[in-house]
Amino acid sequence: MSEEPTPETPETEETEPVKQRKNGLYPGVSDELAANMKSGWADTELHGLEPIAQAEHTAARRAALSARFPGERLVIPAGNLKTRSNDTEYAFRASTEYAYLTGDQTQDGVLVLEPKDDGHEATIYLLPRSNRENGEFWLDGQGELWVGRRHSLAEAEQLLGIPAKDVRQLPSALKEATGPVRNVRGHDAGIESALTDKVTAERDEELRVFLSEARLVKDAFEIAELEKACDATARGFEDVVKVLDKAEATSERYIEGTFFLRARIEGNDIGYGSICAAGPHATTLHWVRNDGPVRSGDLLLLDAGVETDELYTADVTRTLPINGTFTPLQRKIYDAVYEAQEAGIAAVKPGADYRDFHDAAQRVLTEKLVEWGLLGDLSVDKVLELGLQRRWTLHGTGHMLGMDVHDCAAARTETYVNGTLEPGVCLTVEPGLYFQADDLTVPEEYRGIGVRIEDDILVTEDGNRNLSDKLPRQADEVEAWMAQLKG
Repeated sequence: MSEEPTPETPETEETEPVKQRKNGLYPGVSDELAANMKSGWADTELHGLEPIAQAEHTAARRAALSARFPGERLVIPAGNLKTRSNDTEYAFRASTEYAYLTGDQTQDGVLVLEPKDDGHEATIYLLPRSNRENGEFWLDGQGELWVGRRHSLAEAEQLLGIPAKDVRQLPSALKEATGPVRNVRGHDAGIESALTDKVTAERDEELRVFLSEARLVKDAFEIAELEKACDATARGFEDVVKVLDKAEATSERYIEGTFFLRARIEGNDIGYGSICAAGPHATTLHWVRNDGPVRSGDLLLLDAGVETDELYTADVTRTLPINGTFTPLQRKIYDAVYEAQEAGIAAVKPGADYRDFHDAAQRVLTEKLVEWGLLGDLSVDKVLELGLQRRWTLHGTGHMLGMDVHDCAAARTETYVNGTLEPGVCLTVEPGLYFQADDLTVPEEYRGIGVRIEDDILVTEDGNRNLSDKLPRQADEVEAWMAQLKG
């Protein structure tokens, strides 16, 4: 990684100097070099740009937001870069609320809805192209010659369908603003500082909750993105099966890296940290260290999802026999989870309570645990009443899915877990059984076995559709699929 030159440049009335970097190899910039770098560049402004694919949808989302908070100024930031170490940053990911309402993903952006007449006037505040007068474009660490060209404000207006202004003017404008204001917190400290005496935590939370609940029902664009994410994820799982021999020779990280390659080829990134849990690691729900051995005869629990370029993620889990064949005990536990998932998926339909799929899956798993003698002489109903099955089922059977892997998390309980399903809702169904390696309450042969099967389910007008059904689930089909991929 090259070291950025950041010498001092003379300050003028129009521009601020680029700050000098400590220990840079160049002590300064000569007047001749500064003049040379200002000139001789072609005009690269783009004209006649078509709006982004989701512009019509983001406009409708902003209209719904405007209708909910009439007469109030609404501020939705994208967020800023976060330092990873010294002068390196984490890859930027725009806030979900900002990307949902604009389709834009650039750092430091802010969407502002100003009350006007009986609605709002939207403005997107962005960084303009790098300044060439003060040398920012080649001297600053975020200048275009270092990190790449960004759109001009005029280009952004064409693409997003929203009037664009320089975001550096926004904090002072917000400090002078009057009237009620709401802000999505936690993304931009500078914006929050400018609004510190104009907002309240309660009012800001109402804005966050509304935007979370707005995503409960997906529009056509979002459903298409989730389908794309699931299809790419299926190919990522196929990639992994093909290289399990190399993972055995190395570690779980080979699996992690293999899936990540697919995510970067076909999307923006992984939607969350991949869980590549082999052997007893499969009993740890969020095993993301991925540094353990991969052994023939064990199971691999792979929980991973591709995030599309528009930031919609899949969330899929398959539990696979590393050598391609389940042992009798592994199959028995796997089949129990499969049966539970089948019951859960069947309960996903319009008009059903959100909790129905969880209850259906948990009942099947509890029946199996009682049948296997792991709960003494207690009845299935009594076990469920006391929640004793949770020692081995551990987690809820699913969650909403969308731009966040655990989407709509700020929604009110009455509209989420106590709500009713309707067409356009997308959720995961993911029952599991986990027998910890040190669990003395189960037979020794069970210990260290973890199984989860997870699919992404869209509620339709007449039932549901499994968006991730390109990956087999039934045990025999899994073994045949793996054999075919391994050749």
